[in-house]
Amino acid sequence: MEPKPPTSSEEEAAAGPTTPRFRLGKQSSLAPSRGGENGAEVSGEAAGVASFQMMYLAHEGNAEGIRELLDAGADPNFRDSDGRTALHISACEGHAEVVALLLDRGAEAVVEDQWGSTPLADAMHYQNHDVIKILEKHDSNHKVAPMHVNSDRDVPEYEIDPDELDFTNGKDLAKGTFRKATWRGILVAVKKLDDDVLTDENKVQAFRDELDVLQLIRHPNVVQFLGAVTQTNPMMIVMEFMPKGDLRKHLNRKGALEPLYAVKLALDIARGMSYLHEHKPQAIIHRDLEPSNILRDDTGHLKVADFDLCKMLKWRRKVREDKPVTSPGNACRYVAPEVLRKEEYDNKVDVFSFALILQEMIEGCLPFHDKKIDEIEKAHSSKERPPFRAPAKHYAYGLRELIEKCWSENPADRPNFRVVIDRLSAIQIELARRNRWKVRPLKCFLSFEEKRQHGHDTVCRPMSFWKLFEIESEISVLIDGYRRYLYHLERRDRREASVPEGRSEKASVRDKPHDSLGKGRFSPNYKL
Repeated sequence: MEPKPPTSSEEEAAAGPTTPRFRLGKQSSLAPSRGGENGAEVSGEAAGVASFQMMYLAHEGNAEGIRELLDAGADPNFRDSDGRTALHISACEGHAEVVALLLDRGAEAVVEDQWGSTPLADAMHYQNHDVIKILEKHDSNHKVAPMHVNSDRDVPEYEIDPDELDFTNGKDLAKGTFRKATWRGILVAVKKLDDDVLTDENKVQAFRDELDVLQLIRHPNVVQFLGAVTQTNPMMIVMEFMPKGDLRKHLNRKGALEPLYAVKLALDIARGMSYLHEHKPQAIIHRDLEPSNILRDDTGHLKVADFDLCKMLKWRRKVREDKPVTSPGNACRYVAPEVLRKEEYDNKVDVFSFALILQEMIEGCLPFHDKKIDEIEKAHSSKERPPFRAPAKHYAYGLRELIEKCWSENPADRPNFRVVIDRLSAIQIELARRNRWKVRPLKCFLSFEEKRQHGHDTVCRPMSFWKLFEIESEISVLIDGYRRYLYHLERRDRREASVPEGRSEKASVRDKPHDSLGKGRFSPNYKL
């Protein structure tokens, strides 16, 4: 019986120890053996094998092994059957050192696989921020939006073509990130996101959350969302344009408002907030309700805006801030005490802010206007509230009690906005009834300061025909009334002068012919 020829494994064993085929501790089908020894040059088919091995090493993050393969002649831009390169793989895995090495060795930063994805898009998808910074620094002109999708079917329905937005005559609006623009023939307000949003995970998530809220809400007292730009940079949110600015500017210009007018504006805010709080299936907490985030439309009605910090209550009844509350400027004056204390809170934080706004409209000054920003939290912790300095008649019919109820220390004691609307509606009726019998001077005789105090328009503009007709009618009524008054005085004087001594006034009037009466220049029949 002839002996069997030795197998290749037996021959290798007989030959003694040799250089291992693969020097890493982990074997893979993507990691075939490297040809040559000590970094010898590879070519032809061996170069292709080395490129496949480089794909595996990119997945593992082995920068030293990739450097050896590149020194041996491996192609840094080698693409597999899916069109992906080693840079794609290392960007997905977050291996910043490998990414930097491949870019230094000539790897193309802007290369798409068969799904249209680039290494930068992959890094953003997996939130590998170190890799994002390296890729953007290498090719700053090719930034991909964090919400970019690779398929047209995945583009959201609210997506707007940025070429349709015309900023030719645009200008910055009240809040720094908003600009006025024209979109499809109408004026819109566009919120642009800064470039640092691309690498800031928290800001990107806040942008996503704001979009999730905006596309769900539709109410007359909430600013309307029109669309967004998410597939290109800069990312933008497009909202309806509010020509009269925000409530903060209105209060700065008007000062203290008449109670009836303040209640009317408060009802607009309460209706918008009631819609948000009772939204189904997810209630919405605004959490940043203050005059700068309440806008005025061309009719003077108010709309709630700016949902940067809003929270959606899904299965939870309460939420908690993950980070310390940092409200810019005077916004912290309206923040509920439980939020400042970093406690769990619910939608009653908006009721607290609403109470401060309503009181400010009547008082004409900021809450705790005599305190510095860093003293606000201490004032809230000591259960201190802004004082009521306006006359008591400005808080009639239970208005003061409603405000005090809304800013109660215990959130459970604060009413919801549905109750607030009912109370304010009743107060509005009583105030309107009181003002109906109140004597007011005619607008045409008011000085500029008096017009401002009475809430009339103080802008000088040409009067229309009907406005002049209205003023003329009011003056005619005054003249007619004054003429009648003088006429009756004249009759009384004549009667008194015609009564001789010893005769009664009644007889004197009866005997005197009345044809001469009513023919003087103060008679109602006298024509000017």
